[in-house]
Amino acid sequence: MRKPTHSFRGAALGVVAAAAVTAMAVAGTGPAQAHAPSPQAQAQAQAQAQAGAQAAVPQRTPAHLVPRELPPHPSSDWYASDVTKGLPETPPFCGEKTFPSAGATHRTFWTEYDTGATQIVVRTGTVEAARKLAAAAEEKIRNCAADWESQFPEGTASWRDYGALTAEDGAHVYGVHTSYPDSEPGIHLFGVGRDGRTVTVVTWGEMGGYDQAPLADFKRTTTTAVVKLYHP
Repeated sequence: MRKPTHSFRGAALGVVAAAAVTAMAVAGTGPAQAHAPSPQAQAQAQAQAQAGAQAAVPQRTPAHLVPRELPPHPSSDWYASDVTKGLPETPPFCGEKTFPSAGATHRTFWTEYDTGATQIVVRTGTVEAARKLAAAAEEKIRNCAADWESQFPEGTASWRDYGALTAEDGAHVYGVHTSYPDSEPGIHLFGVGRDGRTVTVVTWGEMGGYDQAPLADFKRTTTTAVVKLYHP
């Protein structure tokens, strides 16, 4: 914005001076006194200014994984859907009834074979809510094998804790294996992580056992998913 010219300043000072003379004539005493705003008015004005400044800052959308960031498949490329609001139409294994649809986005991934993956991102209202959601997701995964066996008593299931990862506000990786008579066994990997008030869960699965799970690559995928939420 251009600064006012000197002539504009002079005119403005003249208007102020005339107003002061008029005030003195009306009051009949000393110069007119300006009334300072009350503390309540000052506080209200400051709050409105802060609210306006916050509204002017655009809210960043958390970034999602892309196919090249998933564990490499030996015989196929990875393909991905668009990032979509809400939860997947089919909840990921061990993730049913865990995540709210409000504030959620997701992306699904697939290969030309049976291997698939999903990423869910949930932006909560507070950091505490995000902590609770991440803890609930991890508890659901830890209980998944027992819950599956209760639902399918003829089958067997187990789980492994693959430990914590250093990524923003923390991440954790788990594995769950299921086996059912006359059916192929399944192996699933899960990564749960948080950055501030945003939680992400990455799932990976295919037919097979623990020995076939690309654990090292999946740990890198989970770390990438958490770190890139706000650092694409």
